[in-house]
Amino acid sequence: MAQDDGTRPPGLIASLGLVTRNALALLLNRLELAALELAQVRNHLLQLVVVFALAVLLGGFALIYASITIVYLAWAVIGWVILPIITVVFLLVAIGLILYARAMLRSGKLTLPATMAELKSDRDMLV
Repeated sequence: MAQDDGTRPPGLIASLGLVTRNALALLLNRLELAALELAQVRNHLLQLVVVFALAVLLGGFALIYASITIVYLAWAVIGWVILPIITVVFLLVAIGLILYARAMLRSGKLTLPATMAELKSDRDMLV
């Protein structure tokens, strides 16, 4: 059926071509979003690794020197009992660091929320 301005509506093949082009553009858009979020996740993961490595290194040096100092000063007063006390303190510090690392992981910095939401909406739209 002809329109008033004398042009014909696009045919089935032209419409399918437009749908295909739009679908490819949508796919490319989603890939770009995923790549951007993966770059952010990579940066957060790198930060987490650097913080953890520095904490382990510096904490190790501090604990070694503090332990030697405390053992030297306390040995005359309480003798060998200082060694289990220091062990318990080290254990508590290690548990605290593990809890901190778990909190960083649970904060959601390593997820892809925008990409997952868009992919879910695309799936819901197609189904």
